[in-house]
Amino acid sequence: MTVETLTVEPGRVRQMWHLLEPLHSVTYYAPEAFDEAAALGYDVGERWPSYFAWRAAALGPVGVERVASAFYTFSPAKVARYVPAAWAVADPADVLAARLRAADRVYRTLLGDEVLASPGLAEAAALARRAAGAAATGGRPLAAAHAELPWSEVPHLALWQAATILREHRGDGHLVALLAAGLDPVESLVSFAAVGAAAEAVFAGRGWTEGEWSAARERLAARGLVHPDGTATEAGRALRGEVELRTDELAAAPWAALGPEATARLADLLGGPWLAIIGSGLLPSENTLGIGRI
Repeated sequence: MTVETLTVEPGRVRQMWHLLEPLHSVTYYAPEAFDEAAALGYDVGERWPSYFAWRAAALGPVGVERVASAFYTFSPAKVARYVPAAWAVADPADVLAARLRAADRVYRTLLGDEVLASPGLAEAAALARRAAGAAATGGRPLAAAHAELPWSEVPHLALWQAATILREHRGDGHLVALLAAGLDPVESLVSFAAVGAAAEAVFAGRGWTEGEWSAARERLAARGLVHPDGTATEAGRALRGEVELRTDELAAAPWAALGPEATARLADLLGGPWLAIIGSGLLPSENTLGIGRI
């Protein structure tokens, strides 16, 4: 029996995403990460210079088009403010090294050395690495780029790397689901806001103009997916439901490969780190996790 023929409950796939996502994304918000970015020379008065550098560095010194394509829901004009300028500040290899130092510092602050040295953390890292190793990367540029990076033998850094690969694997698959649904980058955000999953203001950081947002809403209205007031129609809600289900399906293979017992064990082991990071207050309450990519 191949991995592709195995089934994993969507609820389990979603649970693993929610447990692993904060382990990766905390490095976009933690003070230690901004310290490392500042040491490289990035402006840390806002989070975007380091965000684009941290997240795109695994792709190499790429330009606007490739980053906008991989990130998808950001306006190309927004991307162009930070890429390729990010590589004039620091080489991608130096960015990746600083990002790993940031992850190390953040985990030491939030979890503590005792937890990081525990058998449970080492077991969680080993299980997560097995799952990440089963994440197919064909057609998934960000997952593939991170899968090529060398693994740290330090357990908590291996856990961070696994969480990053699995996060981008899911995110790349989410874009496939959006494309299959016929939702372009800004329509993806408009349709997400339309179902009430996040307020429109949350997406201001993606860089779309009011005109671009309004035009996308009009296109969705013409398809019968949103009402004139911007709320989703029944068809619009159904389409978003299909997108999220397809995203879960496309993210299931690593957990099918790991198996139900090991996946359940990893979920139990991740509970403590998840609580520590969520309870830290570093992740914003408006974090739009539901679209698969912050």
